[in-house]
Amino acid sequence: MVSGGNASSLPLVGGSAEPTIRELSRPGRKASKYPNLDVPELDLNHPALKNEKAPLPEVSEHDLVMHYSRLAHRNFAVDLGFYPLGSCTMKYNPRFADYVASIPNFSNTHPATPSEFTQGSLEILHILEDYLTEITGMDHASFQPPAGASGELTGLLIIKRYLQNQKLDHKKDIIVPDSAHGTNPASAKMAGFNVVEVATDQRGMVNIEDLKSLVNENTAGLMLTNPNTGGLFEEEILTISNIIHEAGGLLYYDGANLNAIVGVCRPGDMGFDIVHSNLHKTFATPHGGGGPGSGPVAVKDYLREYLPGPIVVKNSDNYSWYTPEFSIGRMHGYHGNFLVALRALVYMKLLGKEGLDTLGSYAVLNARYLSSKVSKHLPLAYDEPCMHEFVATVKELKKSHKIKAYDVGKALLDKGFHSPTIYFPLIVEEALMFEPTETQTVETLDDLAESIKLIVEELSAPGVNLTDYPKNLPVGRPNELIPAKHLTVHWGDFELLELTE
Repeated sequence: MVSGGNASSLPLVGGSAEPTIRELSRPGRKASKYPNLDVPELDLNHPALKNEKAPLPEVSEHDLVMHYSRLAHRNFAVDLGFYPLGSCTMKYNPRFADYVASIPNFSNTHPATPSEFTQGSLEILHILEDYLTEITGMDHASFQPPAGASGELTGLLIIKRYLQNQKLDHKKDIIVPDSAHGTNPASAKMAGFNVVEVATDQRGMVNIEDLKSLVNENTAGLMLTNPNTGGLFEEEILTISNIIHEAGGLLYYDGANLNAIVGVCRPGDMGFDIVHSNLHKTFATPHGGGGPGSGPVAVKDYLREYLPGPIVVKNSDNYSWYTPEFSIGRMHGYHGNFLVALRALVYMKLLGKEGLDTLGSYAVLNARYLSSKVSKHLPLAYDEPCMHEFVATVKELKKSHKIKAYDVGKALLDKGFHSPTIYFPLIVEEALMFEPTETQTVETLDDLAESIKLIVEELSAPGVNLTDYPKNLPVGRPNELIPAKHLTVHWGDFELLELTE
């Protein structure tokens, strides 16, 4: 294996059991020492405070650092190996962006600081707005939404408020493809719309005839991503746009993943009215711990006054906050996750115009290269040129060897790779969804393809059972249904809580 496989990705610490932090605890050991109290002690005497000492573990700082470092190296991470997750964009995050975000002038600024003292931060948001609107073909943007699903809800609430102002309250239907991410119909429902599902044709595209049959005077809009969730470019996007607009509806673009189109084409030019983008995906801000994220929403000029406010505006010689006239209100405390936005701007500056112009092309190149390799061992769901991601299927192996997508994903862990996204999109049986991103090298892609080849070949070897994998990791294959249905919470000497269905 070269760069992305066993040599670099397997946990650095072997399979021996790591003791818990409580098992390492020894009375009297401390990780820190506080100076002696030099002011009169105050008895708080509050009913919420306990008199007895909290039963916390006692360990030295060195033991504490070693313990959690060992645990960290037992976890798979973007700094250890390749995450080919489709629809999630797990790519490298430049450390320089982290450095800039850690500068005290940025990291220590309170969001309630008056705008006259935060002109630099407001300028950053204004510049990033200019970049995002140029990239997406929109006119204005708000950084309030803290993530993708929040961006979806924001876009739909804008549609709702706009239609209300136009006295079009009867328009209650939002059309969503049957291949869409589950947050799309959920967001539409949360915004108070009826969800109408449009079918996917045999090529993996929106079925135009089905769309025409669904559109009527009640159509409020269409939620769509392009390339779609099958990794395919909707070739009839202008036709789709015309169908919706002629019915008086709006087009919302789910830009959770813009990797395929940055520098190539723009949603605004396709006819979309509203776009959200995930800065924590396409524009390389950290995924760690599930957040924070940023899902800014950009709109065409006629929808500017509906954006969640406040938004940054530039006056003659300074920047200030402005609340749009018909604003849907705040979608987040204060002004969104500023440091995530800052990291995204640093990433754009590092790439420069030349880098941004080629970002989409490289993402597509990597995906098509990997798909050509993987398709030799696993059939693709659609016989069409993919964009930034593609979907393979294990349905034939399921028939011949009783192997599922889940099993292939687990086997890849032993090869040093994280599993691709499994069972998505839902319309593809036994789906494996791959996204290599533009950041992976050809050696890493070759390693992954070779690993898939070996896994498929092992199915014919005597005594090999793919359902036994992974075998070489600290944790094998736990029964994931048990904790989901029978959750047990136990900590120290506290009461045992058992939550069952």
